[in-house]
Amino acid sequence: MDIEKKMQILGAAAKYDVSCSSSGSRRPTPQGGSGNGVSAGICHSWADDGRCISLLKTLFTNVCIHDCAYCVNRRSNDIPRAAFTVDEICELTMEFYRRNYIEGLFLSSGVMRNADYTMERLTLVAKKLRDEHRFGGYIHLKAIPGASRELIRQAGLHADRISVNIELPTEKSLLLLTDKKKDDIMLPMGEISTAIVENRDERKHLRSAPRFAPAGQSTQLIVGATPENDHQIVRLSEGLYNHYGLKRVYYSAFVPVSSDNRLPALATPPLLREHRLYQADWLMRYYGFAAGEILDDRTPFLDEEMDPKSAWALRNMHLFPIDIQTAPYESLLRVPGIGVRSAQRIVIARRHSRLGYGDLKKIGVVMKRAKHFLTVGGRMLLPGSGRPLRLIRRDLVTRAMLEPSRQLSLFPA
Repeated sequence: MDIEKKMQILGAAAKYDVSCSSSGSRRPTPQGGSGNGVSAGICHSWADDGRCISLLKTLFTNVCIHDCAYCVNRRSNDIPRAAFTVDEICELTMEFYRRNYIEGLFLSSGVMRNADYTMERLTLVAKKLRDEHRFGGYIHLKAIPGASRELIRQAGLHADRISVNIELPTEKSLLLLTDKKKDDIMLPMGEISTAIVENRDERKHLRSAPRFAPAGQSTQLIVGATPENDHQIVRLSEGLYNHYGLKRVYYSAFVPVSSDNRLPALATPPLLREHRLYQADWLMRYYGFAAGEILDDRTPFLDEEMDPKSAWALRNMHLFPIDIQTAPYESLLRVPGIGVRSAQRIVIARRHSRLGYGDLKKIGVVMKRAKHFLTVGGRMLLPGSGRPLRLIRRDLVTRAMLEPSRQLSLFPA
């Protein structure tokens, strides 16, 4: 099989893995080499479905010993199979880079023969690109569940980011839909986390020490293939951030690519649910929310009509309104319509003057949502309004906030 045919098969097979963010690395260009891994050097582009395709994104092989029900590359599927050699991947990467098509490599794989054999091939690709081709661009490698500690360590010394896909939120679902073991996934994740922390400490004392996965590690969860609710998924993500120091958890709406009676019969992928989970994830990473604040046992699913931050604010109307001139930064972050940058700008701007409706619009606050939760000197922050603060009715605020979101919805019913 020629390399072009392999690229068609293996490039298409990689499209279901969404963990291709390239931010966070600061790898310099080697002397006499090419490419760099700084954030500004990665040129992001987007596929028709909105997914990032900035890197050469491919599988090493779609041959796999596993038979995961949701996977198009499962052992029992009758599909064309292919596998690159280490040299072929290296040459493809360098040729695409020289033509300015890419700035880095995202390399995943099916499991060929066994986990160690496949992980060794992926590690050899990264090592050869760094040592022989003097490539300084971004490299993201997938760690194969069940691979040995030594291979994981070697991979992290040559890759900018390394990740292990959890895929399913609970061990029960993993046993139902796959022949993988939970420990085979979690042990490499723990090994990567430990190595990153150790490397960080080592570099404090020896700046010349080689970097280990400077862009951190990430993982991916499939949404909708199993019956877990959003609360379980958000709690799992919080645990991964807290205990393993992950950079990102990616969520992938389940796409029914294989016929299996263990899988749900979905007419379309749950893209809106995926979108809401990303919003909830953002709240945990940047806004100081805990998983238990976003969802609980009484509200196990995210609201389809409203973003998680607005839904939280409406459930906690007793905390609002807050005064724009005196509220602490942490409280500003919890106001719907105020983001991290706009909260920072408010804190700076209010030192010099009294802020009003027009000032907040210029700062970047989304006033359609924020105006219901803010006051200045005890008066509602509405255009041209000097009315004293009155009791805020949750039903009226909900109706007012939902109206524009229905008009601008990206996912019409």
